Amino acid sequence: MIGIFIALISGALMSIQGVFNTEVTKASSVWASASWVQFSALGTCLVVWAVKERENLLHVFQVSPKYMLLGGVIGAFITFTVIKSMESLGPAKAAMLIVISQLIVAYLIELFGIFGMEKADFSWRKVIGMGIAIAGVVLFKWE
Repeated sequence: MIGIFIALISGALMSIQGVFNTEVTKASSVWASASWVQFSALGTCLVVWAVKERENLLHVFQVSPKYMLLGGVIGAFITFTVIKSMESLGPAKAAMLIVISQLIVAYLIELFGIFGMEKADFSWRKVIGMGIAIAGVVLFKWE
């Protein structure tokens, strides 16, 4: 149950952050805004780490395979793409397409066991669910 609550908070925060970042971009540029987001996130993470954990930060380099360290690079492009999509589509349409994309890619990662994830069996129920979500976007966008 706690996982559902945390996921709902995550989705809400992502939508709010996208709106905030889009407004910051209007006062600067997309890469300046994305830089601020990443810099302020780093500061926040370091403060929370210093208060809560204080374990060796360099332990992150023990991960294998090393390409798993690219999460921050991906995060920079996530910030960029969220800003640009919200700027051109508006928060609701952009968020729906982002969530659908997340569902599809996450399911493919599970289905094929990509990035070391455990393979999941194919499920028509999940495919139909994604189809319904896509139909919902079409219906939402329909004017």
